[in-house]
Amino acid sequence: MAHLIDGKAVAAKIRAQLKEETARMKEERGDVPGLAVIRVGEDPASKVYVGGKRKAAEEIGFNSWEHHYDAGVSQAEIIAKVQELNANPAVHGMLIQLPLPKHIDADAVMAAVKPEKDADGFHVVNAGLLAIGRPGPRPCTPLGVMRLLKEIRYDPTGKHAVVVGRSNIVGKPMALMLLQANATVTICHSKSDLPREVREADLLVAAVGVPELVKGEWIKQGAVVIDVGVNRQPTGKLVGDVEFATASQRASYITPVPGGVGPMTIAMLMQNAMDAAKRAGR
Repeated sequence: MAHLIDGKAVAAKIRAQLKEETARMKEERGDVPGLAVIRVGEDPASKVYVGGKRKAAEEIGFNSWEHHYDAGVSQAEIIAKVQELNANPAVHGMLIQLPLPKHIDADAVMAAVKPEKDADGFHVVNAGLLAIGRPGPRPCTPLGVMRLLKEIRYDPTGKHAVVVGRSNIVGKPMALMLLQANATVTICHSKSDLPREVREADLLVAAVGVPELVKGEWIKQGAVVIDVGVNRQPTGKLVGDVEFATASQRASYITPVPGGVGPMTIAMLMQNAMDAAKRAGR
């Protein structure tokens, strides 16, 4: 039976450390990290996510702002707000809550964010820095996965890591981070022979958003399984991308859904904002 990787506990530990760092920064520099969020429209999931992010920021002691616009706002107005936040020295980190309405070009809005204030790690400059192995803000979910691996003292060096999913938000940056950690990495997608590839994985990261796509019987005995997927069933139950019940009988470590990777995403967003504040104060 696999050991559960408790993302809630690890995230709580990170938030506690950040709270101490924030208090120390305030005492030494008279400054605290500032995180600004831009949200457009009334998407229910976005509202919940932003609420969670603001709550975490305020508990840690950050300055936190939410700039909320109705769905009819113009792209020019959003970009003007981004530029205003770029110029505000109290704002160290900024995120654009996705999705944006169809009439707004999300890429254009993201491109307007100063790369050093990109708390999500999605800016093309930061994607490029990741690709060539230079420091910069990293996407929060894969960064959280790397932190969970560190927590269980798992060294990816020489291991065969399989990433299921090739999104710009999780799959691609996850593969690059594991490659930099000296794993041998395979990225799977809709055209891959998924059962064959998963069976070879010492480390599996599933991030495709399809409920229980990865069957437990495919999991290699003793593998580490990180399930990024969060899928709501018609019954209301949340399940991941991996068939948990069977996979947990074969894996050595596995993340639950919920309570695994999810809490880490917000924790690493806070870490990115703290790191940005430190760089700004140098």
